Amino acid sequence: MEFDFSLILNSFPLLLRGAGLTLEITALSVGLGLVLGLFLGLGQLSSLAIFRIPAKIYVDVIRGTPLLIQIFIIYFALPAVIGHRIDPFVAAVTACSLNSGAYIAEIFRGGIQSISLGQIRAGLSLGMTYRQTMRYIVLPQAFKRIIPPLGNEFIAMLKDSSLVSVIGFEELTRSGQLIIAETYGTLEIWTCVAILYLVMTLTISQIVSRLEKRFKKSDER
Repeated sequence: MEFDFSLILNSFPLLLRGAGLTLEITALSVGLGLVLGLFLGLGQLSSLAIFRIPAKIYVDVIRGTPLLIQIFIIYFALPAVIGHRIDPFVAAVTACSLNSGAYIAEIFRGGIQSISLGQIRAGLSLGMTYRQTMRYIVLPQAFKRIIPPLGNEFIAMLKDSSLVSVIGFEELTRSGQLIIAETYGTLEIWTCVAILYLVMTLTISQIVSRLEKRFKKSDER
């Protein structure tokens, strides 16, 4: 079997479009997951059971069940409850955001707990409220420390987003499947898809590495 480079050239625009949609889903999911994860992370650290217990249950349930099942529930089961169909893009972003939020919650929780209690006490002793101490002292320092795991979460979600192909959304993996169904160029197309994923993940890794170095330099000044 010969490797057909012309097939890759002809299919590349469609695959590139799929890669763009993959990045869009990932960026939206992790962005929304950041907001959700921050509140869940703070909720888990709360002294109030009304916040701590639901946050802990949510994180455990989401992390303890496969993303694929969560996609199925939102796309196939939820419409039966609400009475109308959910757009594949909306279902994909919703499922991935809810999933990412649980993992980011643990990242935030670990980052916040890595800040010494002495800094919190110092903020309180200066007359700041607990909320002000978290906002101006703890969270800025914690955010710098969680950049590497956040980068890892972005890369993980980038790859896991391929699961939304099961609901027919034409991201990178689904685009590859459709091209293969028409051309039977399995080796060529999957190789190209793998290379595109690799390029995206390596690019993100470089961006995260540079951000980490920049924050490290700012701390040394």
